[in-house]
Amino acid sequence: MKHVGAIASRELNSLFVSPVAYAVMTLFAVLAGFFFLSGVLQFQEYVIRLQSFQAMEQLEELNLNDHVIAPFLHVMSVVLMFLVPGITMGLFASEKTNGTLELLLTSPITIWELVIGKFLAAAAFVAILVLLLALFPAILFTYGDPEIGKTAAGLLGLLLVGLVYAAIGAFASSVTRNQVIAFVLSFVLLLVLWMLGFLADLGAAGGAATGEWIGDVLRWLSSADHFESMVMGLVDTKDLAYFGVMAIAFLVLAKTAIESVRWR
Repeated sequence: MKHVGAIASRELNSLFVSPVAYAVMTLFAVLAGFFFLSGVLQFQEYVIRLQSFQAMEQLEELNLNDHVIAPFLHVMSVVLMFLVPGITMGLFASEKTNGTLELLLTSPITIWELVIGKFLAAAAFVAILVLLLALFPAILFTYGDPEIGKTAAGLLGLLLVGLVYAAIGAFASSVTRNQVIAFVLSFVLLLVLWMLGFLADLGAAGGAATGEWIGDVLRWLSSADHFESMVMGLVDTKDLAYFGVMAIAFLVLAKTAIESVRWR
């Protein structure tokens, strides 16, 4: 694994050489600022309304984590669903288009080093986005008293979701040489994973005879359900295991797809 660092550094540098990384970061920051400000203003308006009605019990139950930070993180996880595929779509597809993938496969670099190195570059970029996002909840600590642990758990959940998104994007890029197709495939996979929990709930509400175990499997596969638990401040080993298993599974699929090129 001695070449992993060099591959990750090269890929990350290539991202920042092109305008794609800066465009994604700018768009992410603008959207984050908009949704954060909207959440704060809505919270302020709600507090004023409760004060005018002298609803003291409801005022005491209000907190910044549940009414501002949690909705903000949920919205930004959906934003990442659109932006991460834009970062990962060229990880392998561009190598195929430029004809450099064959050169990499005949070099001393192993396929695992190539896959992990490129994934780490995308993961580092996702981490930069999450750090940028963390600046907004940090503002609330200056003017309010949100829970540090709950906020940190939510940000950790967003980071882990982003890493799974990056692994899925790497897989999508490994199966095609067209970056647009890689983007669409990655987005569709992310959307399906995000909606599995809703499908399980619809099946349960409709009294489907498929059995509860299918609903449990769908909920376990749903990225939204595990992310929701962490936003609520629950850092459970089953959620951490989910993110780890999903990331590794799609990296293995990406490795398999790249390896198949060698036998064509």
